[in-house]
Amino acid sequence: MELISATIREPIFTFALLLGIIFIVPPIFEKLKLPGLVGLLIAGVIFGSSGLSLLDSKSETMVLLADIGKIYLMFVAGLEIDMEQFRRTRNRSMGFGFATFAVPLIAGILVGKAFGFGWNTAVLIGSLLASHTLLAYPIVKRLGVVNDEAVTVTIGATIFTDIGSLLVLAICLGVNQGDFTAIDLGILLGSLIIYTLVVLLGLDRLGKSFFRRSKNDQGNQFLFILLALFVASVGAQAIGIEKIVGAFLTGLAVNDVIGDGPVKEKVEFIGSVLFIPIFFVDMGLLIDLDAFQDVFRSVGIPLSIVGALILSKFIAAWIAKIAYRYSWQQTITMWSLSLPQVAATLAAALIGFQAQIINERVFNSVILLMLVTSIAGPLITSRAAAQLNSQDSPERERDREFTSDAPVAKGLRVVVPVYNPQTERYLLQLASLLTRKDEGEIIPLAIAKAESRLDSPQLNVDVERCQKLLAQAQSIGEELGIVAQPELRIAYDIAQGISHASREVNADLIVLGFDNLRSFRSLLFSSVTDSVLWSAHCSVVMASMHDSPLKIRRILVPVESFYPVGLRPIRFAQNLITEGTEITLLHVCPYGSSQERKTHLHNKLETIGKHFLPDTRLDIQVTAQNNFVREILNASKTHELVILRSQRQRVGVDSLALGATTKPLIQNLNCSIILLGELSSFD
Repeated sequence: MELISATIREPIFTFALLLGIIFIVPPIFEKLKLPGLVGLLIAGVIFGSSGLSLLDSKSETMVLLADIGKIYLMFVAGLEIDMEQFRRTRNRSMGFGFATFAVPLIAGILVGKAFGFGWNTAVLIGSLLASHTLLAYPIVKRLGVVNDEAVTVTIGATIFTDIGSLLVLAICLGVNQGDFTAIDLGILLGSLIIYTLVVLLGLDRLGKSFFRRSKNDQGNQFLFILLALFVASVGAQAIGIEKIVGAFLTGLAVNDVIGDGPVKEKVEFIGSVLFIPIFFVDMGLLIDLDAFQDVFRSVGIPLSIVGALILSKFIAAWIAKIAYRYSWQQTITMWSLSLPQVAATLAAALIGFQAQIINERVFNSVILLMLVTSIAGPLITSRAAAQLNSQDSPERERDREFTSDAPVAKGLRVVVPVYNPQTERYLLQLASLLTRKDEGEIIPLAIAKAESRLDSPQLNVDVERCQKLLAQAQSIGEELGIVAQPELRIAYDIAQGISHASREVNADLIVLGFDNLRSFRSLLFSSVTDSVLWSAHCSVVMASMHDSPLKIRRILVPVESFYPVGLRPIRFAQNLITEGTEITLLHVCPYGSSQERKTHLHNKLETIGKHFLPDTRLDIQVTAQNNFVREILNASKTHELVILRSQRQRVGVDSLALGATTKPLIQNLNCSIILLGELSSFD
């Protein structure tokens, strides 16, 4: 027993247990339709002092890992803010940012004073309500409404609210240390201003210079970003402010440096799958079940905090409606986007609790606030943002809908990487449909894995395999009556070989294939597809064909939004039409939509269909249901092919996972699938 007890206290056991929790718990909760982070909090309670006592929040291992997670959480929060969007609506973003910061701050102070807390505690409670986390950003991106001004303004306002709440936290910590005078406040603010300028301007210039010199050395670029993050965090602590302030500013500073490339994905990946989940487990370790039960027995504080947050955020959105003349749909969208309280709120609450500015009851109330808002916010956003599509005039809608940015163009050059003899024929047939109208070119591409010695027996075998695949591709091309121009490349990295070759031949489209769900998931999570999606200069299509594309007659095209991004599957379907093809356009609107609205959407979809698919048999379907995925699965039973936009979730502990709608569709569809890859340039 002593040996087991000693083993449990070992840091390596703590780390192994944390990895097991992160690996097992979030997927279970996601299957239950609950956020994965909720599972991590509960796991912290179970394995902490309130349960099995296998994890100790005060151990050196947990303190270090949770501290890194807290810093990483705020860093990613800064990194996820789209600076280009903020610059476009800077004035309005700052206006709404001030409103959605000040009103909740005042509401929180009033709640704190109403329950007898001192001014410092009351102000800190207000600052916890003042920030917001863009949990619902993937939803507005999927719906194609990111460029709606109300959405852009809300995203930009995040900079103001997070910096403001972190500044208030710094002041509260200073006051809590005692003897905090006006001079001390002036010194703190002056130091913070100088520090902010050094981080934002210095890291931006230094980072751009380093990235230019390091070129494609992603390893050193990754290490540079991590070094900048932790040096800036230590610097913040050195001038008397909390480390998370430095982490957030670092995220903003390197935003333009790393852009939306593979380095950003790697930086976010390491945090999202390891350190940030550990932070949430640590939050669970701090929850005392007796105290948490006390919160439910005495519901005054938690209900007041949750109610104050919901009401104050709505008032701020209403102020923006009046000031900027937004519609009610835009107002509700702004309110719901600013509702979730996760990143800055939890990090600041933990610091305030550890500094004994807020007590256990308030801390647990903040945990409850996070749970309520992280679930309610995205749900409301999914309903409100879906209605933003019909807010403009019909003339503006038509201009926007019929913008010709289809992934297929005249003289299309299609690269088809061939690596599986079983999928090669169907992929080339699909490419032939895409190129037939404008006499485009098809380029079968085989990549042989490079070796350090070019006379390596393994390389010879690989080259021979590639030559056989290309010979087969040429034979298939002759059967189809098309001219195939085979290309063989030798590359150390398969994805780079595909991307580089596609650029060299000036391709317009890359067609990748997968056989089944298992190989598809392996493909999507692999560096090959990730790298191709990030680095390719052109559009990417992924296809799983159960039958020859030439034989497909019934095609289902789900239309999630009426913005150009949502119409890409329709424009792509244009190229697959053969004699006798029937295309179903399906739109799922929120449950409870009026018959008048459904008729309006049906007519709108019919107009779009006739514009893009003239002389084609169309079946227009508009249903009002809450479950978008289930409706598509039901409709797919009578179709041979479904065309989707691929969506990858980039927020939370599974930032590289498929999005909330794409993932279950891929898992359950039994027909052929075409996924139009979302490149980093797609908005």
